[in-house]
Formats: sequence, C-alpha cells, structure tokens
Amino acid sequence: RQQTLVMHLLKLVLNCLNFDFIGNSADESADDLCTVQIPTNWRTIFLEPETLDLFFDLYHSLPPLLSQLALSCLVQFASTRRSLFSNPERAKYLGNLIKGVKQILENPQGLSDPGNYHEFCRFLARLKTNYQLGELVMVKDYPEVIQLIANFTITSLQHWEFAPNSVHYLLTLWQRMVASVPFVKTAEPHLLDTYAPEITKAYITSRLESVPVVVRDGLEDPLDDTATVFQQLEQLCTVSRCEYEKTCALLVQLFDQNAQNYQKLLQSSVRNPLEITVQEGRLAWLVYFVGTVVGGRLTYTSTDEHDAMDGELSCRVFQLISLMDAQLPQSSNEKVELAILWFLDQFRKTYVGDQLQRTSKVYARMSEVLGITDDNHVLETFMTKIVTNLKYRGRCEPVISRTLQFLNDLSVGYPFDCVRHIILENNRVKINMHYLSSFKHFPFLGITDNYSLSDLRCRTTFYTALTRLLMVELGEDEDEFENFMLPLTVSFESVTQIFNSSFEQEEAKRMLIGLARDLRGIAFALNTKTSYTMLFDWIYPAYLSVLQRAIELWYREPACTTPILKLMAEFMQNRSQRLNFDVSSPNGILLFREASKMICTYGNQILSLGTLSKDQVYPLKLKGISICYSALKSALCGNYVSFGVFKLYGDNHFDNVLQAFVKMLLSVSHSDLLQYRKLSQAYYPLLECLTQDHMSFITSLEPHVLIYILTSISEGLTALDTIVSSSCCASLDYIVTYLFKHIAKEGKKTLRCRAVSQDGQRLLHFMQQNPEVLQQMMSILMNTIIFEDCRNQWSVSRPLLGLILLNEKYFSELRATLITSQPDNKREVLDQCFRNLMEGVEQNLLVKNRDR
Repeated sequence: RQQTLVMHLLKLVLNCLNFDFIGNSADESADDLCTVQIPTNWRTIFLEPETLDLFFDLYHSLPPLLSQLALSCLVQFASTRRSLFSNPERAKYLGNLIKGVKQILENPQGLSDPGNYHEFCRFLARLKTNYQLGELVMVKDYPEVIQLIANFTITSLQHWEFAPNSVHYLLTLWQRMVASVPFVKTAEPHLLDTYAPEITKAYITSRLESVPVVVRDGLEDPLDDTATVFQQLEQLCTVSRCEYEKTCALLVQLFDQNAQNYQKLLQSSVRNPLEITVQEGRLAWLVYFVGTVVGGRLTYTSTDEHDAMDGELSCRVFQLISLMDAQLPQSSNEKVELAILWFLDQFRKTYVGDQLQRTSKVYARMSEVLGITDDNHVLETFMTKIVTNLKYRGRCEPVISRTLQFLNDLSVGYPFDCVRHIILENNRVKINMHYLSSFKHFPFLGITDNYSLSDLRCRTTFYTALTRLLMVELGEDEDEFENFMLPLTVSFESVTQIFNSSFEQEEAKRMLIGLARDLRGIAFALNTKTSYTMLFDWIYPAYLSVLQRAIELWYREPACTTPILKLMAEFMQNRSQRLNFDVSSPNGILLFREASKMICTYGNQILSLGTLSKDQVYPLKLKGISICYSALKSALCGNYVSFGVFKLYGDNHFDNVLQAFVKMLLSVSHSDLLQYRKLSQAYYPLLECLTQDHMSFITSLEPHVLIYILTSISEGLTALDTIVSSSCCASLDYIVTYLFKHIAKEGKKTLRCRAVSQDGQRLLHFMQQNPEVLQQMMSILMNTIIFEDCRNQWSVSRPLLGLILLNEKYFSELRATLITSQPDNKREVLDQCFRNLMEGVEQNLLVKNRDR
C-alpha cells in the first residue's frame, strides 16, 4: 500500500511539473519543449537542496517501476527555466544536479532497467539543453562526471541492441556539447577533445560489429530503419568533427581494411554469400559514416587540412562506386547503394556550389587518384551514377526513388547550369528524351507486366527533373518542344489506336497510367506562361479526350483514375501565374471545360458504385473525390476564368461541375469529411472559395443541402487541423456577411426602389426557418475562445461580430449562461470581458468595426 501511495504521489508531482504553465505547447507529448516555466512562487522549494536530494534518494531506494517516475521528475527539474534563479543560485542548483548524476553513474545497477535507462538518457540530454557548456565546466565535479558520462555513452553504444531509442538523447547531449565549444570563454578545460573522438569511435565500431550478428542471427537490421539512422548520423556529424584527425584516420583504416576484404571475397574462386553480405553491410555503414563526416563540415569550424582529409575519404567512396558498378547487372546490394546516394547528397551540399572556392583542398587528393579536379567533374560522376542506377536497378524501388530525388535536387538551383551542360553536351553522359523514354534503357519506365502499377510512381519525379533541366535549353522554341514531347506523342497515338480497335485493356491502362505520371511531372516543372502554353497546345484537345475516355472506362480502378485526376489537378494550378493566357486566348475557359467534364464524369460514375465497405470507401471513392475538389478549388481561385461568361452564353459546364460537387458531397458522411485528412483539406478550402465568390450558388441549394454544408462547417470549427478550422471560420464569415448585407439592403429598398435580391431572400428565409444553425455556431465559437486553447484566434474572431449582430437576443442569453456557469469569484471578470467586447461596436460589418 505504501508503494501505491508513493506511485500516486510521484505521478502527481510529475503531472504538476509537466503542466504547460504559459500555454505555449500545442502538443504536450512533444519532447522538444525542454523548458518548464515554473511559477515564481514555487521558487523557494526549488532553491532548497533537499528537494533534489529527495528525488535522487527515491530513485536509489525504490523498485524500477517507481524509480523510473522519480527520474521522470528529475528530467523536469533539470528543465526548470533559467530565469527562476540568480546566477549564483543557478550554479548551485546545477551543482546539485551534477552531484546526483555522479551518484547514479557510480552506482549504475538501476540503469539495467530499460525504463530507468531511457529516463536517465533524457535527463542527461536536458542538462545541456538548459545549461551552457561554460556553466557545466565550472561545476566542481565536472572532470569526473564528464568521464563517467563518456564511459556510460560508450558502453551504451557498444550494446546497440539494448534500448536503441534512447541513443538519440545521448547523441543529443554530445552534439550540443561539441557545438558549444567555440563559444566557451572560461579557462576551465571542457575535455571534449578527449572524449568526443572516443564517442565517435564507439559509434562507428559498434555499428560495424553489429553487422555479422544481424546477418547470421537474422535480427532486425538497424540500417532498415533509415529515419533513425539519418537522425543519429546528423547528430554524429557534429561530434565527429571534433579532433577530426582521429576520426578520419580511423575511417581510412577501417575503409581500406574492409574494401580489401571485400575485393578478396569477390575474386575468390569459391564465393561465400554470407561473408559477402556481411562485408557489404560493413561497407554500407562506412559509406554512411564518410557522408556524415563530410556533411559535418557545414556544422563545425573547418580548415584546409580538414578539407584534404575529406578528399582522402571521398576518394575511397568514389572508388567503391566503380567497384560496385563493375559487378552490374549480375549483383547489386541495396543497402550499399542507398548509402552511396546518402554520401553523394552530403558531398553535393558541402562541396558542390558557388559558396565554395573552386580551389578547395578536397579536390587535391581526388585529382591525383581519380582525375576529379573540380565540382564540374564531380557532377559528371553524379550523372554517370544516376544513369547507371536508373538503367540497372529498375527493380529496386528504394534505390530508384532515392536516385530520382537526388536528380531532382540537382535540377533545382545551383549547379543547375552545370548539370544541364553535362547532360546535354557531354558525350559520355549523353541524355535525350528518346533515349530516356525507352524502357529498354531504363526499366522503371517500362509498361510490361513484370512491373506492378505502383512501380510507375517514380516516373513523375523523373520527368519533373528532366523537364526542368531540358527546358533551359529548349526555351520558347516550339519545334524543339514538339521534338522533346515526341515519345509521349507516339505513346498517346498508340493508346488512341488501341481505343479505336478491339483493344487489350491492360496494355492501354498501363500506358495511360505511365503517361499521366509523366505528364504530371512535366507540367509541375513548367512554371512560365510560355512553356505551359506550349504544353496546353500539345495536349488539347486530342489527348485530353483520351484521358476522359479512360475515366469513363476504369472509374472502378483507382490505380488508373488517381494519376489521371492528379494530372488534371496539376493542370489547374495557376502556379507563378502560368495560366494567365493572353487576352485574346480562350485557353482558360477551354481548360476549365475539360476539367468540368472530367470531374462530372468521375463523380457520376463513382456514385454508381453504391455503398462501399469501410476499408474500400477511401481508396475507391473518397481519394478521387478529394482530388476532384482540389482541382476545382484551384480553378475557382486561379483567377484565369471569368465564370460569369458561362451563364451569359448559355454554357452549362460551370453549373454541371457545381452540381457534381454537391452530389459527391452528399454521398460522404460528416464523420468521413473530418476523418480523412486529405478529403477535409480539399473540401473546406473549396467551400471557402465558393462562399467567397459564388454565394448565388450557395443560396440556390436545396434546404437539405444547405443544412448538410452548414453542419459540416459547424463540426469543422472545432477540428484540430487549423487549415480546416480556419477555412470553416472564413466560410461562416462570408455567409454571415452576405446575409447581414442583404438585410441592410432590404431595409433601404423603399428609398432606392431596389428589387429585393431573390438569392438573399431565399437564404434569409432558410435562416429564419432554422435559427438554431447560426446560434449553435456562435455558441461553439464563444466556448472555443473562452474555454479552449485556441490556436487561430484571428480566424475565429472574423465571423463572430456578424453572428452577434444577426442574433443579438441569443447572444444576450448565451452571455448570461456563460457567466452563470462560472464560479462566483470569476463572474464579474467574465461580465467585464463581455462589456469590453461590445464597447463602441456599431451595427455594421466594416473592417474598422470588426477590429475594435
């Protein structure tokens, strides 16, 4: 019973220390908010050394389940805001914390429990988060404690299979310690030049030693968790640059040793697959480490000698690339390839660009060994590697995906011109559209049955990068653009012929999916009016009709409809004003008409599927609807179509697409609207556009449709997603403002002899029949502002004045209810807040009145 009491007391203390005292945390579970804003009137408790001693004593004396809670409390004690103390008080408080750390490390038995170990790692990380290195080195026991922490870290890294999620906190501590070295102004030694290389060495050797254990025992490979690996390597890169000579010497020795062993295994007459796999795993780790230390140049003070060391290490990786590529196509190792791509990206960020002097020492050694004299030569190597991967590793989706992302990064900004020059003019790496579009050369572009439809997703990234590069050369030359698009022209013509005959559906389907992905990549890269117009002239009208036909035929298959709908949504994006056609051009209207046809076709067809099961409703229906809504929103907000023209000339495409919007909306439940994030983030901004510019459409809706839309707004007001809640507030504001203005005009009709707007009258009549709709939303907004952590107060405030002016009687009742719901000592305060809210407010919705 005593243990139960202690457990509840510790939980109570922890909850108090975890409390968000100043309301600045959107997510209380986040671990990156490392300062606890302790109230000033608690100061005396924190100044008493017995307080910390009590929790350290509890840790040492309680069983693991309870000692873990004691450590959790100490984590928060270590995170106490600095301003709670004066400088001498803070130094004394830190000294007590360090004394407690020393006691725990001198008696580490309790750390064998994973929970205690994890909390202690968090505790260590918080020490450096909240205190400066200059303060830590002044603590009496600092030399002994930093040695104990270093030994503890080394032991933890060597036992890599034990509590791997805790390593992050230890690396955070060392990363921040090393990063602070240049700013330490005290004469006391920080000793990091002694211990940081040991930490780096322990991490490197422990990961290499883990490989044979993982391979032979079939354990989960840490390299498979790339997110964790990248996070730890980014922390290690700072630590590794401290006393970089030692780290570099270690990596050179290990790399040479393992590369030689690997070559011997490859040349052996009797190959041992297990040993080869082990050696490739070690080489993958070593390549990651080289990429990490090279990338660390940007985070730490560097010298010419350090650049020369980077050149030594980089030479070995470039040589390994040649060795691995020489084995193609017979063998390939995915992990080594992913590591090489990581290294190439780190080298690109560090040594390729105009921020670096061309005479960097990194190229001195590379020039001797590899003939690579500057970043232009490196770019040639990059492009050769990219082409090799695309050509021979088409079946390995992670490698292809990462390779294309690397190509995409190269195509953005500097060294854009260098890459373009190499691609277009270098004979050894000659690339043109005909070559690249042939699946004989790059298998991942293929449409054969050997590839699943998901394998085609990489094509969008590929064509985005390729178009971005080649359009610099093509410019505004329409003939060159036609030549550039020739392979896609041939493919579209083939699909058209298949459609016009008794066609083989699977072949046509695969070709169209690939074409849609290719064109979306091309369209994404064309951000000027001239280039976009050339693409529009190429695709309209012949090829858009092919896409329309595909939607009609295969509406049940999202693998086909999703790429096509996404392509149309991309076409509708007026990014960089690329759709602002010439005044004499009807292209904006023509494009919208095609989008309207596609959305109406898809909407009508998808509704014929009837009721779908819970696991099928999103992929078969809601995903497509969300893309349609996103495309329609882009069109409505793009400012390239005058929608009044449609009614003026009797064109029903605008009315049809709005009716399709309503039909699709009514087939979706309110719960699904908010449950599926992509759907809600497409629907609510679209509704905001409609209420802003097309209220005549909103007012023409049937009462049950209006109820549905207003209910969706009401439910969205309290959504956690600020995109959704802000769009709901804006939509409500537009509706309320429209209604208020109509009532104001109606009051003046005898003076101006103005006919009453039928649209406004219809909406007013509806609201009079259903007064609870706006009243409920006013109640939700007032409760949100008063009682909840409102993260978008400005958006919430916009519709409030209109709601109050339209429902003054209900507002008075709501105000009285809210005030009486409060304790007696708070009623007067809340009443005064309401009086201040309405002070000086006039009966209008002018901006000046809203902002009072």
